[in-house]
Order: sequence, then C-alpha cells, then structure tokens
Amino acid sequence: MKNIEIKENIFEHFEKFIPLSENLKFELEKRLKYIVFKKGEIVLDANRVCTESYFIHKGILRTYFFKDGKEISEYFCGINEWVNSPKSFMQRKKDIYYIDAIENTEAYFINVNDLVFLFNNFPEMERYARLSMGSAFGHLMERIVSIRFTSAKERYHHFQKTYSDIYHRIPLGMVASYLGITQETLSRIRAEK
Repeated sequence: MKNIEIKENIFEHFEKFIPLSENLKFELEKRLKYIVFKKGEIVLDANRVCTESYFIHKGILRTYFFKDGKEISEYFCGINEWVNSPKSFMQRKKDIYYIDAIENTEAYFINVNDLVFLFNNFPEMERYARLSMGSAFGHLMERIVSIRFTSAKERYHHFQKTYSDIYHRIPLGMVASYLGITQETLSRIRAEK
C-alpha cells in the first residue's frame, strides 16, 4: 500500500508540470525504483559516476564536496525534489560531489538511460525537465547572489526562507558550511532576535 501511495505522490508532482498519459505513467512506473537510505548513508560517492537521479518522498539528502579536508554543503533537498550530481549525471563523468542522507530517507530513483528513453519517446518529458530545471536554476542563481552580495546574517535569513520546510532539521555545522561561515558566527546570528 505504501508503494502505491508514493507512486501517486510522484505522479502528482509530474502533473504539476505536464499532463501524464496512461502510457507515460506505465513507463514511469516500470522505470522508477523505490529505495530507502539510513541517516548518514552515502548515496553518491564522488569517486563514481552519478547514473541515478533521486526523487525524495520523505527525508533530506545533502549534496556536498570536500575542500582542504572539510565538508562544504552545496545544497539540501527535501520532499518532492530531485537530487543528483548534475554534471556527472549529464556528462557521465566523475565530479566533486557527494550525496548523503541527513535523516532516514525514502526515495524513488531513475537511471539516466531510462530517463533518456523517456525523453526520446515522450516529448512532454523534455517539457517537464525544462520547467522543473528552471525552478532549480532560479534557486541556484539566488544562492550565488546571496553568497556574493549579502552579509552572513542576510545569508542565514535567505537560507531559512529557501529551506523553510527543512532548515530546522539540518545540523548547524552543515548550515554553517553552506553559508560559508563558522559555526560560532552562526550561533551568534541565531542568538540575535
């Protein structure tokens, strides 16, 4: 029963962008696979090519990289969001990004070859990708502007707004690395009212 509920959830997500024919639903159902990640589990290691994209039903996944031996959080994904290492997924090459589960996470995943099949056989899937990626691109541009032109306090408030549904569930060390500040600075900002 739970699997049917989750599939209906992902179909609802697609239908926010495109109409789903019965044929497309059938092909999606055939290609989408259910997976559960335990808190702390590595979803993607940067030492391998990203061949799957994950749609989160429950939980939070984080994309990060290492710089000078420290983890730098790049972005977080929660319910009804897709996550992968975009460059690795598209170019089928290794990239710098790791993905891990911040909490127990239920997701669907699709292999890149299955996605190519859907794009080749269902033109509406390209429309879906364009519309949903437009949203992700807008978020990325906001992040760049925030990092370049705002104070630490403004970046934190932007983070709270961007991740309003999940920010309180993300460990502070990960939040600080995402914001490009120390955990002490983050604690000071959070203490201010």
